[in-house]
Amino acid sequence: MDKILHQLTAFGSAKPTIVEIGSTRISERFDVALASIATRHGQEKAFETAAKKAKIPLVGPAQSVIGAPYGCFWVAPEMWFVEAPFVTHEDIVAKLKPIFGDTASITEQTDAWLRLDITGEALAELFARLCNLDLAALPDGYASRTVIEHLGCYLIRHNINAITLYGPRSSAASLLHALEITAKSLI
Repeated sequence: MDKILHQLTAFGSAKPTIVEIGSTRISERFDVALASIATRHGQEKAFETAAKKAKIPLVGPAQSVIGAPYGCFWVAPEMWFVEAPFVTHEDIVAKLKPIFGDTASITEQTDAWLRLDITGEALAELFARLCNLDLAALPDGYASRTVIEHLGCYLIRHNINAITLYGPRSSAASLLHALEITAKSLI
């Protein structure tokens, strides 16, 4: 008898976890493919040309952009995380490698990270208790690495009421617990 494999979320479910606490909504997303991409030394010009041709927006430090099919956020000098729909880019590295060839080092990141989209009216207050970023003072499209409950995370501020948080998949339950407890403390 052949076994059929089914995709599971970071929480071991077939459906994404959604938590609502007051006006805060935390939604797990596992429909986004993710890869890290880094320019190889001496290949900067060819790398940029390839990215432009493929319409992959390479943003500057502390920036992110939502695109179709590729979104992107900056993680370090000459390094970005590239997002795309999972349904069309399940093997995102296989899609990116022909675009960049030897100009870039590309690593699959999809299953290494938990993605949570968080919306609500009190996100500035919520994240003031969780990390060192002042959401109220940051511009839309801001992206940065931060620490939440001793976990290295990437935070993307879409606007004051909507953020994306990437945290280590192996610590999904701990990260969600920290978000839930902190959100409950604001009610």
